[in-house]
Amino acid sequence: MVGLVDALGFKDAVIVGHDWGAPVAWHSALFRPDKFKAVAGLSVPFRPRGEAAPTTLMPQTDKAVFYQLYFQEPGVAEAEFEQDPKRLVSAMLFGLSTDPVSVMMVPREGGWLSTINLPGGNPPSWISEADVDFYANELKRAGFRGGLNWYRNVDRNWSLLAPWAGAKVSVPALYIAGDRDPVVRFPGMDKLIPNLHQFVPQLRKTIMLPGCGHWTQQERPDEVNAALIEFLREVQR
Repeated sequence: MVGLVDALGFKDAVIVGHDWGAPVAWHSALFRPDKFKAVAGLSVPFRPRGEAAPTTLMPQTDKAVFYQLYFQEPGVAEAEFEQDPKRLVSAMLFGLSTDPVSVMMVPREGGWLSTINLPGGNPPSWISEADVDFYANELKRAGFRGGLNWYRNVDRNWSLLAPWAGAKVSVPALYIAGDRDPVVRFPGMDKLIPNLHQFVPQLRKTIMLPGCGHWTQQERPDEVNAALIEFLREVQR
């Protein structure tokens, strides 16, 4: 990452990321505050490195496992998702917005999609059928292995972050999430989010969008854009 940042010539950039893009943004600002003057994370807050590998802390029971554990075994989730990419895309878009609790745990028998109740009728107003078709066709073409491999690398990433244990994001920051986002219900988030300023000392604001699910910038584009523009104006002064 260091070489890429230097090669691209970033300087005084503001980096913004959503979902897995948020940890990339947070850590880019953590690693290179000389290049990134500010950071905004959507959905996923900055999470300081813990004392144990992430997969060892993920919840599981005799009947179900945390969805990220379900993704660990190569080929298992791919086999399920590639059967019907459009259903998978619909489940991710609608399920993560309308039925946030169910997606967190996957039955040991039945698969991830069995946990998500898809609403009937037309897609919600913030997404079109054409969008769903486009994403589904791209995933059908490219497959799911690349994206799922990111989950399979979480323990390795944790190991590589050892030199930054205890480090804080030092640049101005903004955090935005929906109050129906399943991410804000992950284990430990009830303590992390209210105390995020301890790990991001220049956190300017935490914005929780009422009634909003996981897809913040799609579900609430006007509010998200307004917050980002206000933040950019502040850090550019």
